[in-house]
Amino acid sequence: MVKESPKAIFEAACDAGCARCRLSPGQQLVMATVGGALFAFGGLLAIVAVHGSGDLLQANPGLAALLFGAVFPVGAVLAILTGAHLFPDNCGLAAPALLVGAIRPRELLRNWGLAYAGNFVGSVFVALFLAYWSGIVNINVGGFGQLLGGAAASIAEGKVSLGWGALILRGIGCNWLVCLAVWLAISADDIAGKILGIWWPIMAFVALGFEHSVANMFFIPLGMLNGADVTIADFLLSNLLPVTIGNVVGGAGFVGLVYWWLYGRD
Repeated sequence: MVKESPKAIFEAACDAGCARCRLSPGQQLVMATVGGALFAFGGLLAIVAVHGSGDLLQANPGLAALLFGAVFPVGAVLAILTGAHLFPDNCGLAAPALLVGAIRPRELLRNWGLAYAGNFVGSVFVALFLAYWSGIVNINVGGFGQLLGGAAASIAEGKVSLGWGALILRGIGCNWLVCLAVWLAISADDIAGKILGIWWPIMAFVALGFEHSVANMFFIPLGMLNGADVTIADFLLSNLLPVTIGNVVGGAGFVGLVYWWLYGRD
């Protein structure tokens, strides 16, 4: 299943980061918008699976967390294997490309900025149109949709109540695992190997309760649409900003910088 040595995987990750940064701004923005939307599908499925399973969350929270994590990677698989861009992924790809001198700092910053903006648009699109307005997760429609809408509101309120320290640390843990998932996908030579390489680290970060900036671009707006006691300032300053900082450290530092030091300095 795996065809590359760790050094070769590092070099392939640098090549991938360089290729992403060299795309036109329009291409990067579109691929990021698609990436945000595809990633959000995993979050939507996870809400339906866990919060539609009766009293599972109250009766067995550990099993509920495992189920949430087990189905969530669908979105990551779709995004990564179709070449869509996710900001956290790009932290672990563009950073080593910069460190080996393959790209310039402004190319990295442009890539990260376009990925972040596109991911936000794609995530909110799915939250608004495909989750809320469709009635799948809508507290105003009654029945199953109302149940899931209340759950979405609770998720959003919980995410903005954790505090900066916890959010930064959870962001670091998240993107450490996410970027390793991307690198494992690079290492595999067939689609089954790529899916397995992606699935387990993504499942782990979700089940552990780590924080992913792009996932929260879906979860928190969806909760706000369903009446969560969360303001835009709460969303941006009490979750998205600290999680983003953590994701940058986890991806660019704990993956990109560490593996550059190990394999990229010669």
